[in-house]
Amino acid sequence: MGSASSASRVIFLDVDGRTQKVVFSRFCSPCDIKELFCTATGLSRNTTISLLDSTGAMVSIDPTMPNNSESSPYKVVPITGGQLADKEEVFQNVLTQVAEQFSRAFKINELKSEVTNRLAMLEKRVELEGMKVVEIEKCRSDIKKLREEMASRNSSFLEDNKKLTPHRDVSSYPKYMLSQQTIDALRKPTFDVWLWESNEMLSCLEYMYHDLGLVKDFNINPITLKRWLLCIHDNYRSNPFHNFRHCFCVTQMMYSMIYLCNLQEKFTQVDILILMTAAVCHDLDHPGYNNTYQINARTELAVRYNDISPLENHHCAVAFQIFSQPDCNIFANVDPEAFKQIHQGTITLILATDMARHGEILDSFKQKLKMVLIKCCDISNEVRPMEVAEPWVDCLLEEYFMQSDREKAEGLPVAPFMDREKVTKPTAQIGFIKFVLIPMFETLMKLFPQIEEVMVQPLRESRDRYEELKQIDDAMNEVQKKKSENLTVGGKKK
Repeated sequence: MGSASSASRVIFLDVDGRTQKVVFSRFCSPCDIKELFCTATGLSRNTTISLLDSTGAMVSIDPTMPNNSESSPYKVVPITGGQLADKEEVFQNVLTQVAEQFSRAFKINELKSEVTNRLAMLEKRVELEGMKVVEIEKCRSDIKKLREEMASRNSSFLEDNKKLTPHRDVSSYPKYMLSQQTIDALRKPTFDVWLWESNEMLSCLEYMYHDLGLVKDFNINPITLKRWLLCIHDNYRSNPFHNFRHCFCVTQMMYSMIYLCNLQEKFTQVDILILMTAAVCHDLDHPGYNNTYQINARTELAVRYNDISPLENHHCAVAFQIFSQPDCNIFANVDPEAFKQIHQGTITLILATDMARHGEILDSFKQKLKMVLIKCCDISNEVRPMEVAEPWVDCLLEEYFMQSDREKAEGLPVAPFMDREKVTKPTAQIGFIKFVLIPMFETLMKLFPQIEEVMVQPLRESRDRYEELKQIDDAMNEVQKKKSENLTVGGKKK
């Protein structure tokens, strides 16, 4: 069982000079945590609060907030929203609200309409209330700044929209013929990603999709693949680290792992497509500032995604905005059900790259592995030698028949595999071994190859033995049936 503490967070608060310990689940929402802090400090649960550290810096209130100690508790500060006294403060408050609404707006048309309406209200108040010249000039200056910011963001949005299509056409995409030496190196983790220019990296990525059979299996238009890769290139920024070369580096390592671990024998082609595509798209439009900055600076991305993996959610959004462009949609010929699986799978993998979730994902992997291990052990009798395993089959069938006899007596539904009139030992075991035991143990064998000889092979032999017994039973039943038919016919003749 996992540690209970791994699912909880402990935060220390300064409540009127004494330290209050607060414990909550890491699965709590930010709203639940704020209400808990209010209760701990004696405030009304719906009080708007800020959280300050020992230096006076604001701390984001969410499940991923930084840990503190009893010696450095956070201070909860209620935020009051009373009426301001003079007109200048009223106008400053309205302007602040406009700015806050502006920063939270997602759609540019709604943003433009909202800000325009509020600006009109401000201008009308300036005219009607006859403020002092200094106050009027200050208000107009603020209005001008807001308009300039709106125009700047509108321009930026349009530029971002243009990036959703490649800046150059496929005709200007140089075609590189990869040498056998390059192809061999491309499949190894030792591949030197620093030796290649952008166009060469694009050619290598294109080759990977062809080499893995993804272009053929998913009927990807080769020209669309080229355009998509160009668009991917154009939507990585020129950051020192999170740039297109990093995208290529991650995808090449995924490609090498697919070969090194023989993943095409273990996963479906849909899984391989998801792995490769998630690697290509996993840091699209990364601004060069991580999630901690986004949350602490209350950026538009942090607000949009409620402080939950804002960058990774943004990478997913940009990826599927690109796929929504017909010229860049490499999934155009994929059926809707498969696309739904690709869509969800790609999002899941990109979100998994958030380092804040590293411990959670590792714990989940270990927990799932432990669940598989105990399941295997619970139904493992057929792994044992025949003389040990077969008595357990007799015991199980006896218990099944006991239950089915009682169900019949009480008029309850009876499962066919428990009915003594329908089940034999071979029929009971063949399906269970073929469709439950062998697939589960073979899956575990991929992680622990050493179990093949001592566990998986005995299961295969047990399956074969029961199939032979079934053939013998079937032959004997056929003979018995013919004897019965002959006796019947003979009786009529007499």
